[in-house]
Amino acid sequence: MVLFDNKYRKQLFPLTATRATASLRMGILTIKERWEKLTDEDVYIHTAPYLMPLYETIPAGEHIWVDSTVIITDELLALIKDLQPNQAIADAQGLVAGRSAEAAATFDANNTLQWFEEPILVSATRLEYPHQLFQMNETFIQFDCKLVTANRTSQPISATNNVINASNIFLEQGVSMEFCTLNASAGPIYIGTNATMMEGCLVRGSFVLGNNSLLKMGSKIYGATTFGPNCLGGGEIKNIVMQGNSNKAHDGYLGDSVIGEWCNFGAGTSNSNVKNTGGTVRQWNEGVNEFIDAGQKCGLIMGDYSRVAINSRINTGSVIGVSCNVFGTGLLPKVIKDFSWGLKDKYIFEKAVADINNWKKMKHQHLSQEEIEVLRYIFGAIAE
Repeated sequence: MVLFDNKYRKQLFPLTATRATASLRMGILTIKERWEKLTDEDVYIHTAPYLMPLYETIPAGEHIWVDSTVIITDELLALIKDLQPNQAIADAQGLVAGRSAEAAATFDANNTLQWFEEPILVSATRLEYPHQLFQMNETFIQFDCKLVTANRTSQPISATNNVINASNIFLEQGVSMEFCTLNASAGPIYIGTNATMMEGCLVRGSFVLGNNSLLKMGSKIYGATTFGPNCLGGGEIKNIVMQGNSNKAHDGYLGDSVIGEWCNFGAGTSNSNVKNTGGTVRQWNEGVNEFIDAGQKCGLIMGDYSRVAINSRINTGSVIGVSCNVFGTGLLPKVIKDFSWGLKDKYIFEKAVADINNWKKMKHQHLSQEEIEVLRYIFGAIAE
């Protein structure tokens, strides 16, 4: 199977500026990981040329090509599995899925129906905008918990913890959790391998703490919240999706937001997720080049490798781009472009790469040459 991106991937910027759509996480899993579990097949990624070096080469031969933004249902999955050679499924927006032996190098993701016979018409839902990740997170936490824990038994919960609806809580191997309160009556709670919840954490489901992630003492977390792998959490957090390797480790509020990888929030930083008028939040979207309606609650969309200084105040419906070092007085602007230094200057590329590597070293990782070239491409696009 191949999950492909088309021209609409830019509507998910800044999150998809540095990754394919299939690498986005909501619930417990990324889109790619979810398809792998549902199909028990190898899944490959076809995306923008500058991102392809990040992913495994697509082997020659016949594959089922699936739009990576399509939201899977049982009915749709059954149709996809039954596809015959050159047969396709489509809706009003275009190809949903099709079986083809077309080579990856010549597959045109923006003109996909040319490869197939008259398609089977369906009604499909797609992930179109970044804010939908946190809006759909409740549904996908519940879906993924059933998928990941099916026919498995949770590790025991220590008796020091205060637990409500323990049958809706699942702990993987190596979890460290003592003197915490977990309430899974409103939704499931999933704690990943070697994750840690320090004493005094208050957690209300639905909630995911990814592998090797840590919640600091006294954290207040309520659904539907996902921390990907290798994250730090602290303070008050509600209805966010943190892709992985990022930190919001101190007091301050973060809500109704999507945070990329390798991001950091300084101590005391908080965001607004509701307008004082209670009206619809308007949020900048790079793909359509205008502000769009994002619902009554919408906080922050933050691209990979960006950091926000201590005691920052983040406006309702804000967008922070890739590799930004954000600091400034007062309420921050709602739109902060890629490679911003402060609010007026531009990051020097070499310094941006060095700073990212400094942050990666804290988690015993480093930037690969492929990741550096992706950043160079984005930096060059700004210059143009």
